[in-house]
Amino acid sequence: MQDKSKLDPETTRFLARAFSKKEEVALSTSLQAERKISRQAANSFLQRLVDKGWLIEGSGRRPKTYKQGLIHFSSKTFALKELEEHVVWEEYVRPYFSDIVNAESLNIWHYGVTEIVNNAIDHSEGSHITLWIRVFATFATIVIQDNGEGIFRRIARLCKLPDQRQAILELAKGKLTTDPIRHSGEGIFFSSRAFDRFQIISSGLFFDHGEEEQDILYELDTNDTGTRVIMRHFHEQNRTLKSIFDQFAAPDEYTFNKTVIPVRLAKMSNEGLMSRSQAQRLLARIDRFETVIFDFREVETIGQAFADEIFRVFQKTHSNIKIVDENTNSQIKAMISRAKSYI
Repeated sequence: MQDKSKLDPETTRFLARAFSKKEEVALSTSLQAERKISRQAANSFLQRLVDKGWLIEGSGRRPKTYKQGLIHFSSKTFALKELEEHVVWEEYVRPYFSDIVNAESLNIWHYGVTEIVNNAIDHSEGSHITLWIRVFATFATIVIQDNGEGIFRRIARLCKLPDQRQAILELAKGKLTTDPIRHSGEGIFFSSRAFDRFQIISSGLFFDHGEEEQDILYELDTNDTGTRVIMRHFHEQNRTLKSIFDQFAAPDEYTFNKTVIPVRLAKMSNEGLMSRSQAQRLLARIDRFETVIFDFREVETIGQAFADEIFRVFQKTHSNIKIVDENTNSQIKAMISRAKSYI
């Protein structure tokens, strides 16, 4: 039988560390070491967690292994017509979280759920959304699915982009909205950085922002309509919304004036980053920011024209924008230095 009372923070953090890399782990030895207790006491404590539903026994016997128990599962479909996102949060989501997660995590869930539901209401052009909630011992997952046009297809159409994959690059920059009068374009950007894992599946594309703060794009063998957003977050996460907002604002300011752009998202399929037109994909709309950080992680090489377009041509005509490069190898550093030498 499951006990829905709150698991104490110390135990939640211990389990979060234990399950950080694997779904099934042995726990007794590490619990003995951390709490300086006997094997018998550790095993007795773990059995109590099993009895309450927080853990379930795994396949291992020597040593004994465990998995996290599913504390709560529910799903509900909402008609989008006249739907209000705060009602979804207060009546359907918050009751399952308020007694389990800490204050910082609860704020992040509140922000993310209301932003994604509001996006579906205002932008999807669908008729309904379905929301799934799964709560485990150390983390929870919420999936929100609409039956609309699809976020990447919509952005590509309304922003006149030649490829839906370019819509993901624009989302990664931030300040992208197809309805600038009613929206700032910040909701998905900050939601993706607030959660421990944030994913979007739409139109055969899979956008994943998770470990090590990387934005990754996969192509799927499907072309389903609509948009599916998947959010995962740990109950005892100390990350705050304010700390996320502060990363992209100047000191003592509250404006969203800095962005980090994953350069690899400018690549369509397996092409190299060689041309000025590819550089211009990265440069689109960055004049809305005061500081732009180009993250070259997982980019092995760039061409002279690509570097010149960003670090000489654009920088020369936009001296008010601070352009920073990071995670560059020796070849990329040389190309950037060469471009800057002609300014």
